[in-house]
Amino acid sequence: MARTLISSGSSFEEEIGYSRAVVTGDLVFVSGCTGYDYETGALSPDIVAQTEQCLRNAASALREAGATVEDVVRVRYIVPEREAFPRVWPVLRKWFGNARPAATMISAGLMLEEMKIEVEVTAVKGSASATSVSVSASLGRDGEVLEAR
Repeated sequence: MARTLISSGSSFEEEIGYSRAVVTGDLVFVSGCTGYDYETGALSPDIVAQTEQCLRNAASALREAGATVEDVVRVRYIVPEREAFPRVWPVLRKWFGNARPAATMISAGLMLEEMKIEVEVTAVKGSASATSVSVSASLGRDGEVLEAR
């Protein structure tokens, strides 16, 4: 299966040797996006503003790949200061509230101190019409399932 490489024009891509996104079939893998505005080179010192820009960068790569934010099925957030993560929840809900992808937050250092968040997404083109299923269970003292609904 052929793959398509997508570049944002970031100097990091050439220096490090990676693509902003890779498309193979209906799968779109978007590399971790930081809060840099690639048109101006600016990076806000605020985690909320950086998160908005991360998601604009990811959405741009998705568009170029023929996908949308609604097609995102997996997202990873990397945040150096885990205490700051709740501040960005409203931004994440705005961008992913309809798609509701599987998500993981990792607390780890990023390449530069001024980077407050990095967001990596995986999308399946055309998958935006998802169905939600809710499951609940009653557990016993030892964790055994007593009743599932």
